[in-house]
Amino acid sequence: MRFAEKHSFAKPNDIRALHLMTKCAQTVMEELEDIVIAYGQSDEYSFVFKRKSNWFKRRASKFMTHVASQFASSYVFYWRDYFEDQPLLYPPGFDGRVVLYPSNQTLKDYLSWRQADCHINNLYNTVYWTLVQQSGLTPEQAQERLKGTLAADKNEILFSQFNVNYNNEPLMYRKGTVLIWQKVDEVTTKEVKLPAEMEGKKMTVTRTRTKPVPLHCDIIGDAFWKEHPEILDEDS
Repeated sequence: MRFAEKHSFAKPNDIRALHLMTKCAQTVMEELEDIVIAYGQSDEYSFVFKRKSNWFKRRASKFMTHVASQFASSYVFYWRDYFEDQPLLYPPGFDGRVVLYPSNQTLKDYLSWRQADCHINNLYNTVYWTLVQQSGLTPEQAQERLKGTLAADKNEILFSQFNVNYNNEPLMYRKGTVLIWQKVDEVTTKEVKLPAEMEGKKMTVTRTRTKPVPLHCDIIGDAFWKEHPEILDEDS
C-alpha cells in the first residue's frame, strides 16, 4: 500500500504495475523451468512447481528465497520499461512462503480461491474508488457506504449511479493473470551477409519457442484444466 501511494499508482488498478508484475513472474518461470503454472493478482503471485521437481533438492527455503529474490530483482530491472516517467524511489520488497499440497484437487481449490478472491477484492475496490473519485466521498464515507453490501448491491451501485457494467471491466482486473507454457512464434530481423547488389538487406527469421504466456481466463471451472491437462500431469 505504501509503495503504491509513493509511486502514484492509479486506483483501483494500475495496468503498468500489473504488467510489470507479470513480466517479473515470466522471468521467474524462465529461470525456474520446473514451474508449470503461475497465477497473479494485485501485488501477489503464486508459482506451482512440478510434483516431482527436484530443484534445490526440494528444500523449501531454497525455493522461497530464489523465487522471491528473482522476482524482486526483476521488478527493479524492468521498472523503467513500464514506468518511464516515474522514478523508482526505493527498492521494493516481496515476501514468500512454500506450501505443499497433497493432491491436484487441493491445488486446484487453492488456485480457484485465489481467483475468487481477485474478483471479490476488485469489485469492492472498483466501487470504492468510483465513489471516492466520481462522487466526491471521503474514503471513510465510501467505506461506510459499502459496509454490509453484497456483490449484487455493489454491481447495482456501479450501474445505477455511474452507468458502469462491471462485467465489461477488463478480464485482467476481474480474473487476474494465469501464466502457462505455450509454443510461440517469434519473428526477428537480422543482418546477413549477402551479395554486393543486395547489401543493406535484412533477413526475417521466424522461430518457435516455448515461453510463459499470460492468459486472463476462468480457472475455477473444469474447462481450463481439460484444455491443459499437462499442467497437473501426474507424471510431471
